[in-house]
Amino acid sequence: MKISNEALIQELLEITQKSTRSIKKIRTLPITRLKYKDNQETWSVLECIEHLNLYGDFYLPVIEQAILSNEPSKFPGVFRSGIIGNYFVNLIRVKSGAIKKMSAQKEMNPLNCDLTITTIDRFLKQQQHLESLLIQAKSIDLVKAKTPVSITRLLKLRLGDTLRFLVYHIERHVLQAERISN
Repeated sequence: MKISNEALIQELLEITQKSTRSIKKIRTLPITRLKYKDNQETWSVLECIEHLNLYGDFYLPVIEQAILSNEPSKFPGVFRSGIIGNYFVNLIRVKSGAIKKMSAQKEMNPLNCDLTITTIDRFLKQQQHLESLLIQAKSIDLVKAKTPVSITRLLKLRLGDTLRFLVYHIERHVLQAERISN
């Protein structure tokens, strides 16, 4: 995948803003609806959002560190996805409204946690932080800057791939939360 940094960041900002609007609407639902589950093996709306919070806890600081440790460029140029980064992104990306079922890492799985409305408030704060980081990333070389991944710190992805992964992962679970809440 090859795209200008500016076009990539703009796309990710639009998806982030759409996800934020959706969760703000969901936040108005009664807590019983937010905690509703078809069965004990599926996630509630709050569990979907807590899953995103757990990923945000890991990825937002490493993204911020990557941005702060790379000099801004007057011409950040073109982003080219790495092979591994593109693989991860395509694995989690929503395609034609379809979400491919996957298992969450144990430490990122909030199944059967007792969650409250503060779960959504925390997510919305993370979304503000993510939006700020995306704006800052406009002037960073998204190929040169690297971040570790949550499954192992030994593997580093291009910052552009990490941003794509995080935003598309959020999009995926916001869609899941919307479907559960209806």
